[in-house]
Amino acid sequence: MNKKGFTLVEIMIVVAIIGLLAAIAIPNFIKARETSQTNACIENLRQIDSAKQQWAIEEKKDSTDTPVAADLDDYIKGGYASILCPASGTYTIGDMSTDPTCDVAGHVLRE
Repeated sequence: MNKKGFTLVEIMIVVAIIGLLAAIAIPNFIKARETSQTNACIENLRQIDSAKQQWAIEEKKDSTDTPVAADLDDYIKGGYASILCPASGTYTIGDMSTDPTCDVAGHVLRE
């Protein structure tokens, strides 16, 4: 009598291998996601900073002036409201002498 199929030991080995691969892969996926969110946020901060600089030049502002979101709408495609931190952070524009910031740790324009 010749039965075809898998034994319990064979199935347990396959499940253990899949579990091991998942244990290795999932933390790497999480880290890659965090890294891409950080990079996207920093690029948003660069865009805000560039809009601030353009606004200051066109409006003849100095380093003590602070633009508001509506001032930057003309310099950002889709307007300032279209720029969102992918990690749900909040942006602060700041005055002309400071870089824009995000309240999420590690999302820094310049270090």
